[in-house]
Amino acid sequence: MLSNLKGPQEVKEPSNEGKKRNWNTEDWWAVWLGFGVIVLVLINFIPKPTLPARWGSGDQQGILNTIPSEGFIPVVITGIVALFIFFLAIRFLKKEISNQFLVAFPVLFALTLLAYVLGQYGPWRHYGFNDVIWALAIGLFISNVLKTPAFLKSVLHTELYIKAGLVLLGASILFDRMLALGLLGVGVAWVVTPIVIIVMYWFSQRYLKMNDQKELAITISSATAVCGVSAAIASGTAAKAKKEEITLAISITLIFTILMMLGMPALVRLFGMDPIVGGAWLGGTIDATGAVVAAGSLLGDEAMEVASVIKMVQNILIGFVAVAIAIFFVSRVENKGTTSKKEISGKEIWVRMPKFILGFIGASLIFSFLLPDQTVEAALPTIDGYRGLFFTLAFVSIGLESNFKELAKGVRGGKPIILYIVGQLFNIILTLLAAWVFFSGTFFTLPF
Repeated sequence: MLSNLKGPQEVKEPSNEGKKRNWNTEDWWAVWLGFGVIVLVLINFIPKPTLPARWGSGDQQGILNTIPSEGFIPVVITGIVALFIFFLAIRFLKKEISNQFLVAFPVLFALTLLAYVLGQYGPWRHYGFNDVIWALAIGLFISNVLKTPAFLKSVLHTELYIKAGLVLLGASILFDRMLALGLLGVGVAWVVTPIVIIVMYWFSQRYLKMNDQKELAITISSATAVCGVSAAIASGTAAKAKKEEITLAISITLIFTILMMLGMPALVRLFGMDPIVGGAWLGGTIDATGAVVAAGSLLGDEAMEVASVIKMVQNILIGFVAVAIAIFFVSRVENKGTTSKKEISGKEIWVRMPKFILGFIGASLIFSFLLPDQTVEAALPTIDGYRGLFFTLAFVSIGLESNFKELAKGVRGGKPIILYIVGQLFNIILTLLAAWVFFSGTFFTLPF
């Protein structure tokens, strides 16, 4: 996941106290918020989000046509609903900044509305410049040209917005379809990912001679092959990497994630690739779930669905990869490691596994089997509206957090950057082959 560079400095070994309180985490709050929104929609307690309308085409030429037919008051109500939803989580997660959050969120929402206005302009949207891309562009402009105001930092909770949106996305994907996509996605994610990690680590030791940087090498390899920041933190902690090494791995990942998110969909279109194969390719290579969703949306809803499911299948590997790395470093690398094999158990896999995936699967199960079809049809437009809003909030936040000068300080060139580039190129080629095998329809039947 994308997040700021302070994350690694807060990484600590799992403790008993932490395990007792693990229900009050960002991952679990994403599940609570996602299901909270679903329940409120089902009982008609919150309205469908009202956001800027399409303009610049047909009879709606002027920018004033972006004002919804219902007027501007429902837009304000939408902002208040979103503020309440996320304030509830922030109040429990980070009580000390909750009052700052109340002040800063309306500014973030206003920037999100600006992204919607630009993204709803017909001619631009036709070429893929939707609200998510404009959200990222607005945030990057402010962060890199104007500098992000300090008070806004209290509202930049990218992962919370993305994960809550992904739980809502589960409601839109029928379970049998998700299961079929997931089984095909295993071929892309679970086959390619371990190969990339092993080859990158071998390359780092055999050719780059990073023998005195084994922890950094495995951290970069895992971040590249699995899911960026989350994998870097989990694998770096498992290998007992230094905080500076985890920060460096995250810096490299963040820079290339933004470039890949914008560049890979363009390559899919340029070469006339099947959008479904393209979505599978994006899902298996781009290093952040949110970036995968944004990039996949540029290729269409089905491509976004494929990309999202594959990335979640890949995310499940985080816990297993971290445990495997811990075992490897204890038994083969460390002579006097403080972590014993007895401490490595199924509990570690549970602790490290992203919990929002359970929310995604749970939402899919409920909407697939427990609710009447007419209820699902009535609720989905509103749920999808909030999902889109949460994603756009997230990408404004990503832009506001991403200062290229600060990120570049961590990327000092040399062996770590070479390792990432070589490994990512290998990952891109191998994943493209796997995406074609499993999602082209040549060898397997697709659920579309």
